Amino acid sequence: MDAPLEKIADPTLAEMGKNLKEAMKMLEDSQRRTEEENGKKLLSGDIPGPLQGSGQDMVSILQLVQNLMHGDEDEEPQSTRIQNIGEQGHIALLGHSLGAYISTLDKEKLRKLTTRILSDTTLWLCRIFRYENGCAYFHEEEREGLAKICRLAIHSRYEDFVVDGFNVLYNKTPVIYLSAAARPGLGQYLCNQLGLPFPCLCRVPCNTMFGSQHQMDVAFLEKLIKDDIERGKLPLLLVANAGTAAVGHTDKIGRLKELCEQYGIWLHVKGVNLATLALGYVSSSVLAATKCDSMTLTPGPWLGLPAVPAVTLYKHDDPALTLVAGLTSNKPTDKLRALPLWLSLQYLGLDGIVERIKHACQLSQRLQESLKKVNHVKILVEDELSSPVVVFRFFQELPGSDPGLNAIPAPNTALSAVSQERHSCDALNRWLGEQLKQLVPASGLTVMDLEVEGTCVRFSPLTTAAVLGTRGEDVDQLVACIQSQLPVLTCTLQLREEFKQEVMGTAGLLYVDDPNWPGIGVVRYEHANDDKSSLKSDPEGEKIHAGLLKKLNELESDLTFKMGPEYKSMKSCIYIGMASDDIDVSELVETIAVTAREIEENSRLLENMTEVVRKGIQEAQVQLQKANEERLLEEGVLRQIPVVGSVLNWFSPVQASQKGRTFNLTAGSLESTEHTYVYKVQGSGVTPPQTPSGARTKQRLPGQKPFKRSLRGSDAVSETSSVSHIEDLEKIEHLSGGQDASEANSPERHPGVPTPPEAEQTGALQDRAQRLEDDCPQMRKPRSTDLRFTQHVNSHL
Repeated sequence: MDAPLEKIADPTLAEMGKNLKEAMKMLEDSQRRTEEENGKKLLSGDIPGPLQGSGQDMVSILQLVQNLMHGDEDEEPQSTRIQNIGEQGHIALLGHSLGAYISTLDKEKLRKLTTRILSDTTLWLCRIFRYENGCAYFHEEEREGLAKICRLAIHSRYEDFVVDGFNVLYNKTPVIYLSAAARPGLGQYLCNQLGLPFPCLCRVPCNTMFGSQHQMDVAFLEKLIKDDIERGKLPLLLVANAGTAAVGHTDKIGRLKELCEQYGIWLHVKGVNLATLALGYVSSSVLAATKCDSMTLTPGPWLGLPAVPAVTLYKHDDPALTLVAGLTSNKPTDKLRALPLWLSLQYLGLDGIVERIKHACQLSQRLQESLKKVNHVKILVEDELSSPVVVFRFFQELPGSDPGLNAIPAPNTALSAVSQERHSCDALNRWLGEQLKQLVPASGLTVMDLEVEGTCVRFSPLTTAAVLGTRGEDVDQLVACIQSQLPVLTCTLQLREEFKQEVMGTAGLLYVDDPNWPGIGVVRYEHANDDKSSLKSDPEGEKIHAGLLKKLNELESDLTFKMGPEYKSMKSCIYIGMASDDIDVSELVETIAVTAREIEENSRLLENMTEVVRKGIQEAQVQLQKANEERLLEEGVLRQIPVVGSVLNWFSPVQASQKGRTFNLTAGSLESTEHTYVYKVQGSGVTPPQTPSGARTKQRLPGQKPFKRSLRGSDAVSETSSVSHIEDLEKIEHLSGGQDASEANSPERHPGVPTPPEAEQTGALQDRAQRLEDDCPQMRKPRSTDLRFTQHVNSHL
């Protein structure tokens, strides 16, 4: 286009062509930039925010990680356990980063290095935990090792499994035996990983007559094995416990090993007590685990090592089967799983490993010895000398729970009483465990529900001490906290039945049996419109209970009150918390009933007030209209004409009284305003009588909080009160003597004379003496002062 422009001789046309070309170029460039920006916007709109742009710096990324870990500053801090990561923890974390770096080496160097790491770690673990000539499989999930062992057992017992697959299992179904005290969900996990149906699992019950109730019943297991063989099944594998997941009890592994050798069953052992194999002294039951076919260890929690894999040690001579089962791998990256543990074991050394495990066992023994001296605490311990797990619970034998109940011919009543006491203790133990976890977070306590014993508290330092840094001082603090909470537990448990009887005997209140509430009890107020058969929420009842909760909290008592839905319905209730002292239950229940009744009556008054006011206004309008008609008849029609009426009123004024109506909200009636205009004072009307309160008027001592029992028995009166009482009576006697001398000038004989201050003081002292004698009837003595005082009062009367 430039050439034609140059040939144009007219400079004007040439300039126009040049300007047009520049304008078109500017428009095209602008359109092109717009399209590119729109394309970038469309592209960036599909990309998440952190990935947009040219990336972020490391500080921003770490700040984001910190916010995700600990939460934002605006959020409330949560009381979570923070792992105590020491130098050994940093070594373990370093292993993960170092493993990523090692994986970049060339294949030959990587193969030699990973083989060395795997062989060293396997040898060290086998020597430390007394498992000679074993192989090791490192895995992240604790149950994964057992699943691989089950696969190895299937390949070992079914020679044609590789060729025929599950057709072999169909002809002879394998059976895996698990203890009833095993970890929940373990059997389902194994079936899902192996592709086996649930009938392949066999649940072995624990002892019911002899031995621990958390140990596998060996005799019953043998019977189950024989029955399965007769049915054409193949007993494949038995999972034994060296420290159950709940209470840390150990099965009779020696006897189980003999049984497995007899029937050709693979024996796998797992449990926290396997950590004691590293100590110098090991109980015989745990030491028998060294003869099993495989075992699973969790050195991470035992030694306080974060992100360290679990280890399954096993014995097998066929490398091909272990490779098929997945226990060994040719990939160097799989062997690098042992690197964090390889570094940590070298850092700790044998002395450091043994010291940590020994310290955890000593903490258990320390707590166990201290709890033996505490009343109302039951300890569930299998072996007092070497148990690394302590499980305890609060208990109290009430007067109704007597062994002689079995002889009474009313078993249903006895069983219901025992069941009710069991539920009450479970709720209290759940509350105790939560309180101890908050007071001593370094203890690492857990609350669990056992089938036979109920709710218990478990202290397992082998799994928590190294992580949380638990010390002996923490155990002493834990025992002190337990002792401080025992009076609250015993007092609450004793008052529960009394509270139930008081509520059931009070009209308008309904006792709600909530087995999960640890306090004194739960009560619900039944208002007039309450539908007892309905389980839905009640707005009117919720409003009454909300007001009742506010009134109860305003009393500033030692009890805690909260409102929530009923245990079996959506209706609102009042939950009464733990009692730290002797509570007057009758006063508490009566206060709840009277306060709720007053709230209901007040709410009804407010609801009816609108209707009453509306009717009153209508009645007032009718009466005022009637009064206007009477005024017209009285004054005449001429006075209503504007000009004529003014002239007539000037010549002959009308003396008409101003009439109006006032509505008395208190009395609910219409009254005339004539009294107001005549006397220039607004009358108060009829004063209604005070609403009688049904609450018991109890006089409290200074500083005494509501619902507290006071002066119980003759020993509850202090010596100071008795001395003050005698001094008051002597002062009254002295004043009465002075009044006898001036009886002639008494106000009774001279009306209009003001009462002297001595007489007022005497009356006040009489009232005080009467109150003291009413509160302390056991202090009243037949003294001459009392007789003279009585004669003096009678003479005045």
